[in-house]
Amino acid sequence: MDERLIYEILSVVEEIPEGNVASYGQIARLIGRDRNARLVGKVLSMSQFYGDYPCHRVVNHAGRLAPHFPEQRERLKAEGVTFRGNGNVDMRKHQWQC
Repeated sequence: MDERLIYEILSVVEEIPEGNVASYGQIARLIGRDRNARLVGKVLSMSQFYGDYPCHRVVNHAGRLAPHFPEQRERLKAEGVTFRGNGNVDMRKHQWQC
């Protein structure tokens, strides 16, 4: 995987404000790779090798949390993010408007 692309994705993630979330697809669109939401997820799963980024602020398009990131919910709650009855982030309230 190209390091330039990795840092391009991580630089967008770094811009997500506290209390907001972005979707994998939203990040892919912001870097000009509309159809690469899964690539964004792959990069975020390896982000610990590249520094400290707020990857907990990235969810799927419906607000569902990452399945293998148990502390994601608590980190988002600590930032004031609210959840719907189904456990997903309330995207209407918290999606990053970039």
